[in-house]
Amino acid sequence: MATKLKLYIGRKVLDSFHKTPSVTAMQLKSLLQVEPSKDENAPIELSMSLSTIENRFGIANVNKILKIQPDDIIQNIHSIKDRSNSRICFQVKNDIFMKEIVEHAYEPDLNNDKKKIVTEFSSPNVAKPFHVGHLRSTIIGNFISNLHAFMNNTVVRINYLGDWGTQFGLIKVGVDDLKHSNEDIKNDPLNLLYRSYVHANALAKNDPTILEKAKLEFSKLESGSQVEIDNWKTYMGYTIDELKSTYNRLGVKFDVYNYESMYGSKEVQNVLDVLHKRKILHKEADGKEVAKVNDRSVSVLKSDGSTLYLTRDIAAAIDRFKKYEFDQMYYIVDNGQSDHFNALTSILYQMDLPWVHRLKHIKFGRIRGMSTRKGNVVFLKDILDETRDLMVQRQITSPTTKVPVSDKHVSDILGISCVIINDLKQRRQRDYEFSWDRALQVQGDSGIKLQYTHCRLWNLEKNSGVVASSICLPELLIEPELVLLIRELSRFQDVLHRAEEQLEACILVSYLFQLCNHISKALKVVRVKDQDLTLASQRLFVFNSARHVLGQGMTILGLHPLKEM
Repeated sequence: MATKLKLYIGRKVLDSFHKTPSVTAMQLKSLLQVEPSKDENAPIELSMSLSTIENRFGIANVNKILKIQPDDIIQNIHSIKDRSNSRICFQVKNDIFMKEIVEHAYEPDLNNDKKKIVTEFSSPNVAKPFHVGHLRSTIIGNFISNLHAFMNNTVVRINYLGDWGTQFGLIKVGVDDLKHSNEDIKNDPLNLLYRSYVHANALAKNDPTILEKAKLEFSKLESGSQVEIDNWKTYMGYTIDELKSTYNRLGVKFDVYNYESMYGSKEVQNVLDVLHKRKILHKEADGKEVAKVNDRSVSVLKSDGSTLYLTRDIAAAIDRFKKYEFDQMYYIVDNGQSDHFNALTSILYQMDLPWVHRLKHIKFGRIRGMSTRKGNVVFLKDILDETRDLMVQRQITSPTTKVPVSDKHVSDILGISCVIINDLKQRRQRDYEFSWDRALQVQGDSGIKLQYTHCRLWNLEKNSGVVASSICLPELLIEPELVLLIRELSRFQDVLHRAEEQLEACILVSYLFQLCNHISKALKVVRVKDQDLTLASQRLFVFNSARHVLGQGMTILGLHPLKEM
């Protein structure tokens, strides 16, 4: 994606200095952006922000850069100075630029600075409903993981299941009282464990001994009773199997399933020893132990010595750094958990751990108003089933449906595409009101639009009777719509880098909608079928490159690109 051109310009910039700055062409490459233009006759320029090269690399004297002589690739160099974005622009030859883009548009950018990224996302609580906050975490976390993987970083995806605390004693009480067998739970784990929890809570309202029984059951787990632990591990195994089935429908895969129970009292003893040794923990009158975080006291241990969510997160962060030595670890959790992550990083800083700055809380807003026809959403499966069923209805009424409506697999993919895009086109930290009609709209900017455009491009190749070229001949690609489409393709890597810097999926979503508009305009006026074979193969090459970029962008967002719908 213009990588070779960017490296070439980067080297020319470095050569313009008698004394080479402590910067490489690879580093300069990432600063070069393709200048957008709606005019197909406008010169093609790659620009570099003057403030960025000065602040990041200390290159203040741009006059030397402006003296670079034009050659076979660079036609002109000039600077633009305005209040918002002073920059230096390199005009490159159109034919060289177009050839580079059409032939390499969808390839990942070179990355000599590979990082190890750990993402923790989704992370439902076993005893509670999989609410829409977990859905947003799943969708956003999957996007961030996919984006880093595409950029050739090493990514470890962790689903950290909430399976610990007194409520899990309540589950055991409920399971026993309802007489659920091991086989019953195996067949329907999420539902039965949740029902058991609700049932035990209902019993506790009229019988105060129920809560004491629950605490006793949990204390057996916390103290390491092997029978109880084995039992609980069996339940968790069933739970993960069911979760995996549902995640597969979303196209989400995790490298690791972790549990809070991995960090019970015994497992975190070393961490507690350090906290005590450094006098970070202070015992209060009621027996609980707290740490000071920004002039407030935060509980780390209960009065009975059992751990809290924060205790386990401290231990988990330390454990993960030992295992993965990550460059960044992202916690994809809603805005409401800001205080928790402030406390977590503050305590880790007090422990003098040098990698704490690598932890980042990726916040997101809440969805309001999402429910199914059956009532409030309980499990992720309910959301996906509702989406699929509504999409089947839309397909029945659509005159353009090309696959059998009985093919629920396609309906599932279309519905899930709509829910994902409806979420990711929002700014990440904003709350928004959910509407099934808006999410599943056939017209306008939606998941349907992306899938439909991708299918049109597949059908173009299938029905054209033409074999696409693999070598671009720019002199044949003269139609204004094709030229503008190629310019739009050139922005793909720039968009990905901006999305990665801000961890904002809406940047990529907005780009893909614009790309679809350019594809649609080009398809209306640029024919492939029944044309001169050389010309047709060149045009199809451009459309195939557009399909690859669109498909790659959709995949990064978490969609499964369809060939027919």
